[in-house]
Amino acid sequence: MTAAQIRKLPAMVDLVTAGRALGIGRTKSYALARAGTFPCQVLRVGDSYLVPTSGLLILLGLQSDGPAGRPDTGR
Repeated sequence: MTAAQIRKLPAMVDLVTAGRALGIGRTKSYALARAGTFPCQVLRVGDSYLVPTSGLLILLGLQSDGPAGRPDTGR
């Protein structure tokens, strides 16, 4: 996936999509999630694993700009 495609993802994505964004295959993604070692936060919702896109963006260094398109200065 490209950086532009990752930035357009919804707020939460399934584990396979998150793995694809990180270059991790389906089987390895599930193995890491079950072991609690997936590289970013994974939420278990019923029988599904969901990953907050914000965690992917931070992990990949693709954080969005702050409000109104201005860079987030942390102030």
